[in-house]
Amino acid sequence: MNDYKVKSPVVMMVFNRPKNTRKVLKEIRKVRPDKLFVIADGPRMGNKDDLIKCSETRKIFENVDWDCKVYKRFLEKNLGCAKNGYMGFNWIFENVEEAIFLEDDCVPDISFFRFCDELLEKYRYDSRVMLISGTNQLGSWKKTGNSYHFSKFGGIWGWASWRRAWKFYDFDIKLWNDKEVRRNLRKQLNFFQYISRKNIYDQIYNKRAKFSSWAYQWGFARIVQSGLAISPCVNLVSNIGSGDDATNNKMKSSVSNLKLNEMIFPLKHPLYVLPDEEYDKKNYNKIEGSNYRILKNYVSGRVKKWWLN
Repeated sequence: MNDYKVKSPVVMMVFNRPKNTRKVLKEIRKVRPDKLFVIADGPRMGNKDDLIKCSETRKIFENVDWDCKVYKRFLEKNLGCAKNGYMGFNWIFENVEEAIFLEDDCVPDISFFRFCDELLEKYRYDSRVMLISGTNQLGSWKKTGNSYHFSKFGGIWGWASWRRAWKFYDFDIKLWNDKEVRRNLRKQLNFFQYISRKNIYDQIYNKRAKFSSWAYQWGFARIVQSGLAISPCVNLVSNIGSGDDATNNKMKSSVSNLKLNEMIFPLKHPLYVLPDEEYDKKNYNKIEGSNYRILKNYVSGRVKKWWLN
């Protein structure tokens, strides 16, 4: 697998973590993409540590030593993870039809690149599929069967997609204000999935979110369009970024630093395009926590609202 040369453009989103950036770029170097796009947010105002680390991170890309065109979107001012992400990805899809995306804390197995290449081509014109994910937070799932399955959700710690899918992205999720959209989402998701997502979507739509993320809006766009994600039968990307210097993942979780696996080729493709409901349920519970905790937060929120009114 080490002699595989990736066909698709590769995108790296970086900020102020040069150590992690070197680890990810080391893996990208093994597959020698012809086009490498780098999205870098600017240092936060008044943060001297950012000035040093952002500069060190950007210098890493001056030493790309294979035959490659490097495209840089280096911001002088800090936009934050959310706006830098969606504006940066808009820039990507203005320049290419499809790409593979890695953040500075997402370390891939080499087989991840071939996995994305082959599926970007296979589903290029299939509007049912909107995302190819490199993560399988369960570690493995039905790995003795097909090489991948379909999901209503899908992870963004290493992913690939097409311009045709990204065009539905809306940072402000304006469709969340449509009663029919919310009513139909209740039918698509189970109770616990819906109430946990409703809380997040309410915060984003009302511009009260305490987190900085572009990813929830991307998930919303896919669900609203009935778009499916591809998830590999084994985990191909490990997130090493949890900790004090992370934007959102300050605490290590059950899906941090997952073991990497190698995809076996040739790929064995499913004979149908339907979401694996059992996988989605188990995966969602592992990421979001127990249904009891979700229900407890939901009920306490309803009681609080009733009490204040």
